[in-house]
Amino acid sequence: MTDVDPKIIDGKAFAAGLRGRVADAVAALKQEHGLTPGLAVVLVGDDPASHIYVRSKGKQTEETGMNSVQHTLPAETAQADLLSLIATLNADPQVNGILVQLPLPEQIDEQAIIDAIDPAKDVDGFHVVNAGRLATGGRAMVPCTPLGCLMLLQDRLGDLTGMEAVIVGRSNIVGKPMAQLLLGANCTVTIAHSRTRNLADVCRRADILVAAVGRPQMIKGDWVKPGAAVIDVGINRIDTGGERPKLVGDVDFAAAREQAAAITPVPGGVGPMTIAVLLRNTVVAACRQHGLADPNI
Repeated sequence: MTDVDPKIIDGKAFAAGLRGRVADAVAALKQEHGLTPGLAVVLVGDDPASHIYVRSKGKQTEETGMNSVQHTLPAETAQADLLSLIATLNADPQVNGILVQLPLPEQIDEQAIIDAIDPAKDVDGFHVVNAGRLATGGRAMVPCTPLGCLMLLQDRLGDLTGMEAVIVGRSNIVGKPMAQLLLGANCTVTIAHSRTRNLADVCRRADILVAAVGRPQMIKGDWVKPGAAVIDVGINRIDTGGERPKLVGDVDFAAAREQAAAITPVPGGVGPMTIAVLLRNTVVAACRQHGLADPNI
């Protein structure tokens, strides 16, 4: 893969541009309204990958000029204590966005925690109120990864009206909200999954193929319609016998690239968009909480 390959959708570069626009919006809010958006991230336990991810979120939050607050709790934290912290953050006017890093320890009910977050501060877009608003065309906080995917598609393809989109994966975090976003962009949408009959034939219909099923290289090259745009949300680690596992997506990249007109790589495609959109959502949440128009970012 080279940087000049016109087929490659460079999520890393787009995310950098989005963070720049977020920083500009934050600077304008400070100057015009004396408002500095704040993001609180809550981490429970000592999962190394989660710690790395949370540190990256905090660093990028501060780099865009926002306030970053991190709460790190021990793995044995009781659900009642976590709920108490969320109630405190809900009531804190300096906190505009709340993110609880998943997964949580087994003694904590993840859905109960998500439900406890004020929907107006739910910058992950997971609360049932935001899911319902998105599904009914309302003004919702939108999950970060699907919104990042939509931004990449619209940047590359422009108007998506009338295109046939197939999403492989039906999770609440990616598959379902991705379908709602593409419906909102006037696509004809099919949600498929690992148990879909004739899955390969369903995928071959797609002008836009979004793979979010969590199975390494499940989508084969000949499942891709010639000229399609392929968005690979998967991040899978496979053992190649070397010192480090190899990161691959849900799509057989080398084979699919031959068919597709545009495709996201793994890594460097969808992944960098998630935190960038989180920052964007925090600014949007801050504006809405203060009765301001959504920023154009």
